[in-house]
Amino acid sequence: MLLTVLTTVSRWAIPFLLLVIPIYGYCKSIPVYETFVEGAEEGFYTAIKIIPFLVGMLVAISVFRASGAMDYLVRAMMPVMAAIGAPPEVLPLAVMRPLSGSGALGLATELMRAYGPDSMIGRLASVMQGTTDTTFFVLTVYFGSVGIKKFKYALITGLTADITGLVASIYICNRLFG
Repeated sequence: MLLTVLTTVSRWAIPFLLLVIPIYGYCKSIPVYETFVEGAEEGFYTAIKIIPFLVGMLVAISVFRASGAMDYLVRAMMPVMAAIGAPPEVLPLAVMRPLSGSGALGLATELMRAYGPDSMIGRLASVMQGTTDTTFFVLTVYFGSVGIKKFKYALITGLTADITGLVASIYICNRLFG
């Protein structure tokens, strides 16, 4: 029953929001289309501004993976993952997610291709994608593009949230699907 409700809600959440938000804006006499175009224009300029920071972050991630540091970190964390009830196959995703959204999406796609989207590993990968964030990407690209240099507490908070999201996703998946 709960799985059916979750499936139905997840299927209709985005279409519902895409319908309700413009209607709400129209009812509040907000020029919806014009506001959207202004936001898109600002987004375009922001995208151009963050390109140097994005290139730097992508190079750093490539060096991290190519050097073998990620493999070493994954091997070191395997006992911790086993202790909290997580399959070891999701560990590279847990490590990559705070670094790169596209890299994590690639790993999640590989997991789903290998184990299936309805497997425990596939479901856990999906929940992890939704409950954690790309902390280092956000700090590097967005904070860098606006000139924020003191981000120690943001880093600590982001990594704490990532760990909490990881543990919560493992707990939720084990309770719902395990």
